[in-house]
Amino acid sequence: MSPNDSGYIKKDLPDNLFNVGGILLVVGLILGVAGFLVDSYRASFAYLVSFIFFLSIVVGSLFLVALEYAANADWSTPFRRVSEFLAAGLPLLLILAIPLMFNTGSLFQWSHADYIHSDKMLEAKSAYLNTPFFMVRVFAIILIWFFFYTLIIKNSRKQDETSNQLLTKRNITLSVIFIPVFAITITLVAVDWIMSLESKWFSTIFGVYLFAGVAWSSLAALTLASIKLKEKGFLHPAIKEDHYYSLGTLMFAFTAFWGYIAFSQYMLIWYGNLPEETFWFMQRWEGGWKIISILLIVTHFIVPFFYLLSYQSKTDLKKLKFISIWILCVHFLDIYWLIMPSMSKNDHAYSLSWIDFVFPFVFVGVLLIVFKKVAEKINLVPVGDPKLKRGLDFHL
Repeated sequence: MSPNDSGYIKKDLPDNLFNVGGILLVVGLILGVAGFLVDSYRASFAYLVSFIFFLSIVVGSLFLVALEYAANADWSTPFRRVSEFLAAGLPLLLILAIPLMFNTGSLFQWSHADYIHSDKMLEAKSAYLNTPFFMVRVFAIILIWFFFYTLIIKNSRKQDETSNQLLTKRNITLSVIFIPVFAITITLVAVDWIMSLESKWFSTIFGVYLFAGVAWSSLAALTLASIKLKEKGFLHPAIKEDHYYSLGTLMFAFTAFWGYIAFSQYMLIWYGNLPEETFWFMQRWEGGWKIISILLIVTHFIVPFFYLLSYQSKTDLKKLKFISIWILCVHFLDIYWLIMPSMSKNDHAYSLSWIDFVFPFVFVGVLLIVFKKVAEKINLVPVGDPKLKRGLDFHL
């Protein structure tokens, strides 16, 4: 299918998308700076929560693009460009990580030499858990992601002009390489940014736990964005409700997968009953955290599992839009639950703060602005992809 006979007509996204993004960004920056001035310690943890949430969306979206190429899937081709646009925020991770680099002393106890030398277990980990090596890993991982993002997206956009099928083959090769690289790097992110907040804690499955949330939330972001674009007439007119069934099915699958991984991690630690492992869950079962732990079980697994169980829920766009927003909110709650107890571990009496919820404005605003700017230049549908026609013809 050539770009001229694809049936897609490019339309400019409304300017208010950029305006809303700008307002959220400015409001978030003002409140964020105020948060650091009022309580820099708490603001560091709150910023980390939002940073990991943003990272989940942008890197997870690149993973979905690579997964389509590696699996040679057809049905998802009409949606792929939406994931590419969501992944366009990935290069900004280099800038957005800088505030965290200046606050490693607040976030990580292992960044203090006197704390490391006070414990033999931590001294054994010091070759890995030290500030210079940590910063090298952070920027190296982001640069690796940026490298694959640049190559894959460049080939995809070039195909709009040339319809060259060799570009698809190149992206398949790149994607097959990227997926195991992604598995390793997202595990390192889980260990470095979240697990090392409790430098004595052990869990061999934690990287998989974060991956499940990353894939789940990026699918929800893709579903929500594509439905909104479909409702406003910006996607290909041949996209029907049947096309969204697979997105709903994948969200259902990763709901079950997350539940399996979360239970497996808890069950193995509970069964082993080792103090260096169980304390992490005990922190989250005391004070106000007990309520959030129970809430997470209900909202992260039970509600989306039964909501997405039926055929109708996977093809009804209004229902899919609702559960997509639900999943994104619950994924933020999950990251909050993973990170914030480490801030208040010496005081189990938990209390909310306005500082905890100002930084999402920054990151959502950035995502909307980037999406709008990229969509001004690039088609929302990969019109030069040879799989597009088969994807548009998909039906259940």
